[in-house]
Amino acid sequence: MDKSYIPKPIDIAHIELPVELVELSEFLACNVHDTWAQGRMREGWTYAPVLDREKKEHPCLVPYEALPESEKEYDRMTAMSTLKAIIAYGFVIEKA
Repeated sequence: MDKSYIPKPIDIAHIELPVELVELSEFLACNVHDTWAQGRMREGWTYAPVLDREKKEHPCLVPYEALPESEKEYDRMTAMSTLKAIIAYGFVIEKA
């Protein structure tokens, strides 16, 4: 491990998402999950109620709506952080 690595995420603490982007973040969270699940399935992972890395079984290989709230929240935070980073870089997100 490189001990000189120091993570430097973009400061997004001051960014407030407009309500329409909060709504968008839920769609993005679902897409984040679906992209993750598709990748795992391509690698040979299947659903099982308990995680087993050796057998490539994972309890989160279910539709987004069926995820536990804690897993949905992780995907939501990923989506919201991405939207906030885009705004922090000076971009404007508008619906066409």
